[in-house]
Amino acid sequence: MGTRAEESRTGIVDVVVIGAGHSGLAMSHCLAAQGIEHVVLERGQVANSWRRERWDSLRLLTPNWLTRLPGFAYSGDDPDGYMSMDEVVTFIAAYARATKAPVRTETTVTSVEPHAEGYSVTTNRGSWRCRAVVLASGGFNKATVPAIGASLPAHITQLTPLQYRNPKQLEPGGVLVVGASSTGLQLADEIQRAGHPVTLAVGEHVRLPRVYRGRDIQWWMLSAGVLDARFDAVDDLGRARGVASPQLIGSRERQIMDLNALTSGGARLVGRVAGFRDGTLQFSGSLRNVCALADLKMERLLAALDDWADPEGHGASIDPPERFAPTIVPEKPCLGLSLNSGEIRTVLWATGFQPDYSWLHVPVLDRKGMLRHEGGVAAASGLYVMGLPFLRRRKSSFLHGAEDDARELSEHLMNYLAALPARRATRVAS
Repeated sequence: MGTRAEESRTGIVDVVVIGAGHSGLAMSHCLAAQGIEHVVLERGQVANSWRRERWDSLRLLTPNWLTRLPGFAYSGDDPDGYMSMDEVVTFIAAYARATKAPVRTETTVTSVEPHAEGYSVTTNRGSWRCRAVVLASGGFNKATVPAIGASLPAHITQLTPLQYRNPKQLEPGGVLVVGASSTGLQLADEIQRAGHPVTLAVGEHVRLPRVYRGRDIQWWMLSAGVLDARFDAVDDLGRARGVASPQLIGSRERQIMDLNALTSGGARLVGRVAGFRDGTLQFSGSLRNVCALADLKMERLLAALDDWADPEGHGASIDPPERFAPTIVPEKPCLGLSLNSGEIRTVLWATGFQPDYSWLHVPVLDRKGMLRHEGGVAAASGLYVMGLPFLRRRKSSFLHGAEDDARELSEHLMNYLAALPARRATRVAS
């Protein structure tokens, strides 16, 4: 990476990559392998989101042996462990150094606009002209908070996972965690262990065991080809891209983290948040059905994995098939909770994330502000995207999923550039 003086230089390149997280750096490596001149612009430091926008105890949901990027892989002595955030940052920073990625740090992109020969990228440190742009700023820039949050009483503290760091920042008293994906369960578990009474509002979720038949569930998902399912081979791509992250936790003990584990520690389950009226938060009565559906889908997946294992000849090397107890739900679930009683002091909205394209002035966003693209090729010539859920494969949003996506998209980009007239070598003045 260059010096500060080099980072402030502006000019003309073939490709501008926005974001120096794992996706942007994977694309940079593949572009370099194709001989494509490019620059990587990063608003903070390398792996900035991992450094600044994650809670303290978070670990990867994938084991270390699966941690890899193009031309680079985990080489430590704990292959079955799960990286902490500091370890993830160290890994990605080492990758940037090893690949000599042309990163310009502390360079915030404020505008991307069409230009006669491609795109104009404006930053706080000057402008770039390029023929193609790769948006690798991530799919988790903004926390999604339901509109109902604006109606809650002022004395209720509201947080998102991007703001939460650890239980010490919480006021004494009960915490309502809204959302039962991996984020919601991990935060509910940590907050409960810190001594706070926890209520978890449960909507649609994906239940998975951490270990199945003696092997990490990610081994099964990878080996059986589940993670390699392609975007152009699923019936309902929109729904597939909106599926919640599975209920997993990256613990050294490889413990199961599901609703049963949480309620055994004292947590209370309620249905999804349905409304707020006269000081009372209202919950859906569908809790039992939602949990039963998640149980059913897990059982179907495990059965499919069993079917795959036997013909493949793995039966002798793995443990016998197993099944798990159904999710236990209250006989009479709570349908309303007063926020004026003092029981709940904090609401933590673990209700999902979305990208932030407020600086993208290209007509490629739908009415919800989401990027229109076909497997990472955006609906505008020369515009690409990396790092979104199910971008090209089910594994796209995982760290190891960037490799195949970057390789294929860099090839598409190379062919796109090859069809354009040769660009002028003139450099824009600094």
